[in-house]
Amino acid sequence: MDIKKVFGEKVKRIRKKKNLTQEQLAELIDISPRNLSKIEVGECFVKAETLEKILKALDISTEDLFATDHIKEPEELINQIYNILDKVKNDNKKLEKIYKMAKFLANED
Repeated sequence: MDIKKVFGEKVKRIRKKKNLTQEQLAELIDISPRNLSKIEVGECFVKAETLEKILKALDISTEDLFATDHIKEPEELINQIYNILDKVKNDNKKLEKIYKMAKFLANED
């Protein structure tokens, strides 16, 4: 696991959840948008001062930013999805909801 990449993806995900553009967050943490882009794609890591600014700007804790227990390999995720589907295969309502959510998420990107 590349810590810079995981960290950058997390910053990007939280930034988007907070409806901030790269330019807006970069301004809040006093770095260039280009440097923020490099952080988000895992090309570079942040200095301690910048980390503190990111935490403040995104209104999150260090623990929230560095927690990686939710990260799973694609193969593991697929297996878990199949297990869930197997458990609800006879429940049309749940299958319909899962289908709609999957369809929505697949079209979102």
